Amino acid sequence: MGLVPTTRTYGLLLGGGALATLVASFFEGPGRLTVGLIALVLLDSGVLVGALWDSWQVQSRRATVRRAPLHRLSVGRDHPVELQILAPGPVYLRLYDLYPAEFKGSPMPLALASTGQRIAPLSYTVRPLRRGEYAWGDLQVQQRGPLGLAWADWTVPASTTVTVYPDLVGLNQLSVKLALQSTGTLKQKRRLGVGTEFAELREYGLGDDPRLIDWKATARLGRPLVRVLEPEQEQTLLILLDRGRLMTAQVQQLLRLDWGINAALALALAGLSRGDRVGLGVFDRTLHTWIPPQGGRTSWQRLLARLSPIQPVLEESDYLAAATYAAQQHHRRSLVVVITDVVDETASSELLSALTRLRPRHLPFCITLRDPALDRQAHLPALAVDQAYQRAVALDLLSQRQTALAHLKRRGVLVLDAPADHMADSLVESYLRIKQQGRL
Repeated sequence: MGLVPTTRTYGLLLGGGALATLVASFFEGPGRLTVGLIALVLLDSGVLVGALWDSWQVQSRRATVRRAPLHRLSVGRDHPVELQILAPGPVYLRLYDLYPAEFKGSPMPLALASTGQRIAPLSYTVRPLRRGEYAWGDLQVQQRGPLGLAWADWTVPASTTVTVYPDLVGLNQLSVKLALQSTGTLKQKRRLGVGTEFAELREYGLGDDPRLIDWKATARLGRPLVRVLEPEQEQTLLILLDRGRLMTAQVQQLLRLDWGINAALALALAGLSRGDRVGLGVFDRTLHTWIPPQGGRTSWQRLLARLSPIQPVLEESDYLAAATYAAQQHHRRSLVVVITDVVDETASSELLSALTRLRPRHLPFCITLRDPALDRQAHLPALAVDQAYQRAVALDLLSQRQTALAHLKRRGVLVLDAPADHMADSLVESYLRIKQQGRL
């Protein structure tokens, strides 16, 4: 156990020096300096002895501190960290939890003053900004002695390795929402269309489409019955995720690739929940990862495990090679979703060529992750010359972006351009709409 002097200790030491100087000033002659030094040594020795005694007293009343088990961490999300504390009596503590330097979190130390033995758990928050594995250090505890002259300092072994995953919090919320929708307990805000596959018969109700009346069943049972249609299952969804140069940019404190991974996992979860087979490819200059289309809940866990460690690279992406490989691997008509970003029509010419080649056998769907900061900059009032220039640049970039996307739409490619931090929800809604409308 170490010892750390308090501010009071330093104040007493300085005060002892001043008092020794004052004592020495009352003496004249050659012994005055000796008297001052003796007074200084006695006063400071008393303070240091008091600090040592203070630290020694803590040993018999030392608090017990431990960190509660950490849950799985999601990138870009605030996570509470709980410290559990037990003390034999009143204590004053300073706590340093050595979380990874790559995280944003509450400033250390955490201060705690308690007048009793039972202490409520102390919590703070951390926000991981990058996926991957990180070393989480020990707990450093400082407890002030009863005289307030010293902090007894010791370390609680609590080091561990934590893994930061994609946005599991948002994905869990989406899973609950999809489950409620599939059981019919959550009403959709609007009718997105009709299905393509027979599900069941039910009694005709006000507002039902008369074209869906099953006349044979109606005649047999003597009351009007309608056919309930649901989207066809066992369709194929192929997701191609770009991890090239465009995905290295920072958007809302996260890499654009992180937003892309969150969107890809959300789309895969929606597809699997609707009975579709989901495949995934991650590409840059080459195809980095390929997971053939499969269905079932275990498929999503496999996708999560494969996507979590992937990081972007500063290489130009080969869209044509990725789209060609996906088309060659799966000949049956599929929804092919490419998650990337665009700059202008010239820079995105290869993306346009790749998506155009997928038609007419497949249904290509281009997902572009827009930076919300660009939207804000384009709509800010220009109060100065530099602000007017920045706004003009933002408007020009958005205009070139829209021109490139319009070119894709004219070629029959579905397009979704949305802010990166809202893309997951927008993409799932678009996918469900495509399913309801029977576009596949």
